[in-house]
Amino acid sequence: MLVLLFSAASICGSQTAAPPLQPPLAYRQVTDDIGRTIRVPQPIHRIVSLAPNLTETIYALGLQDRLVGDTDYCDFPPEAQHKTKVGGAVNPSLEVIAALHPDLVLVTKNLNRLETVQALADIGIPSYATNPQTVEAIIASIARLADLLGVPESGATLTADLERQLAALHERLASVPPRRVLFIVWAEPLISIGKDTFIADALRHAGSVSVIDSPRDWPQVNLEEVVRLQPEFLIFVESHFGAAPHSAEALADLPGWRLLNAVRNRRYVTISDAINRPAPRLVSAVEDLARQLHPEAFTEKPQNNKDQANPPAPSTPPHSSSFALTENIAIRKEHACAR
Repeated sequence: MLVLLFSAASICGSQTAAPPLQPPLAYRQVTDDIGRTIRVPQPIHRIVSLAPNLTETIYALGLQDRLVGDTDYCDFPPEAQHKTKVGGAVNPSLEVIAALHPDLVLVTKNLNRLETVQALADIGIPSYATNPQTVEAIIASIARLADLLGVPESGATLTADLERQLAALHERLASVPPRRVLFIVWAEPLISIGKDTFIADALRHAGSVSVIDSPRDWPQVNLEEVVRLQPEFLIFVESHFGAAPHSAEALADLPGWRLLNAVRNRRYVTISDAINRPAPRLVSAVEDLARQLHPEAFTEKPQNNKDQANPPAPSTPPHSSSFALTENIAIRKEHACAR
């Protein structure tokens, strides 16, 4: 099977406009985020990304010209949609990937499958896996990836800016109590986030805490238990594909949901799907969430300056609005909150 697959990949490769580069002069041995030791050609000229968050990171590092392929769900920045598509994150086309002659394929443990990584290795294509589980780990992973791709200075500049944003946010939220929230991945069946996911950590950075205290990454939750816990706010994520199963307003008409004070009092928060992606934009999404949950922390106090005739007005609060654990969850994540 692998021999036939490799032969098909070679045939596709002969038809592509981009010929393979000359063999690299050097290799670098590195350890990726899941502990694998891999040999990576140096320098890296051609990259395929198998996850939207990795595509975003490549663009944020200014390496978009090296990106020769990505997935059907790599939609940010918009320019990424014009790259050669290799299929979905769960079942990408190995033939298309091989035809692009990548020096390196970037994968993430939470979305891609181990079988994909093994199949790439069988046809001689190295892959580097990321697996950050906290906001701080995401920033550190960006720095490591920048170093691997030969742009450590760009990585240092980007991560320093993200760390400054977080520090300023923490200062604003230092005196406010955290909001108790329910983060809704899917409404029917009700799926939320586990306590050890990077999204749960992002919620903590935004001055909130999930009422779901599950060790599973994507737990299916009993609505009766949510009613007992009574979260203060419900958090929804915007869908780029318009495929959200239920809008926030529609929940009031569903059995059981109207028993939640947050539903009766319309305490909903809608945020960008950047919160679903362990990429540089996550920090901005965290700040947006904090602004909606704690608008009082972002109201500027008038300065006590006698010489200032017109002290600044308060700012207007923002509007409210394993490799994949199981293939079913991975496919659902790929459609509803593709990373």
